[in-house]
Amino acid sequence: MPAASNDAANNAERAQRIAALNAALKTRILVLDGAMGTMIQRHKLDEAGYRGARFAAHPKDVKGNNDLLILSQPEIILDIHRAYLEAGSDIIETNTFSSTSIAQADYDMESLVYELNFEGARLARQACDEYTKKTPNKPRFVAGAIGPTNRTASISPDVNDPAFRNVTFDELRKAFREQVEGLVAGGADLLLAETIIDTLNAKACMFAIDEFFEESGVRLPVMISGTITDQSGRILSGQTPEAFWNSLRHVKPLSIGLNCALGASQLRPYVAELSRVADVLVSAYPNAGLPNAFGEYDEEPHTTAEHISGWAKDGLVNIVGGCCGTTPEHIKAICESVTGVAPRKIAEVPVSMRLSGLEPFQLAS
Repeated sequence: MPAASNDAANNAERAQRIAALNAALKTRILVLDGAMGTMIQRHKLDEAGYRGARFAAHPKDVKGNNDLLILSQPEIILDIHRAYLEAGSDIIETNTFSSTSIAQADYDMESLVYELNFEGARLARQACDEYTKKTPNKPRFVAGAIGPTNRTASISPDVNDPAFRNVTFDELRKAFREQVEGLVAGGADLLLAETIIDTLNAKACMFAIDEFFEESGVRLPVMISGTITDQSGRILSGQTPEAFWNSLRHVKPLSIGLNCALGASQLRPYVAELSRVADVLVSAYPNAGLPNAFGEYDEEPHTTAEHISGWAKDGLVNIVGGCCGTTPEHIKAICESVTGVAPRKIAEVPVSMRLSGLEPFQLAS
């Protein structure tokens, strides 16, 4: 079959999956997967394990580059995807959190970015297709995971020079664009910009996504998930959840939400704030509590699930899951806790001028 015909067939299949995703979201709360890093750590890979045969001679240490395992240890990543699907996940994230040229520069692996994203999406697609075939009445979907990079566009890394920036908006845009191209070509059904700590980074990501959509003619649902970094109730660049939403609502995403940094008990008021003001779906996937003195997570699956069940019963969420420290056991418990609970009704928000700095501003009518 010619390449153009293949592309058309793939786009038609993706359109069917997106339609199925939208239909499912109208009837039930969907469940994301849990932590990829937590599951990778269970394998206790050393430097050689991260390198595999292909990267045995790479001149720089690569241990800790979890995304590289897509290429060096694909069966490990595939098995983790399968474990979360077996636990009941509806949506699987690709193992591409750090698959941008900016983040991969730490390992001198910028040249691998497109391949990492393409293969990361392909592995997740393979796993989802396997489980959709097993349970056709419960289709599974691939979310192309896009992390925030390891740089911030609106915060100086030098306390002695507040005006200094180590990345530009355009550099971020180009890096995200390359990532998006690989994820879409590999079979992602939707794009998930997650763990956002700097809204300006997120704006660069959204610009890159929209640029790709306009030029390719392909359009996928987009999820946006910010990170409240501590009990101040703000993301790292200073915005409250409502201000964060005001900054990005023009994108008209599938969902807005929060993940990481906090456990479910600490995250709830900020999820509730988004649920009140957002006229789109709301997602939330917290950590398994707060880390202990060793940086590990002790919260049991039933505890995390009880908190999320409360969110669901109070009508706060449409999509839930787990972040750092969560496992297939957590996801199984979460799935059971939200089964049969109606999804949040999208808020009816009156038309008004809504702006944002660090705080939200609404022009009184």
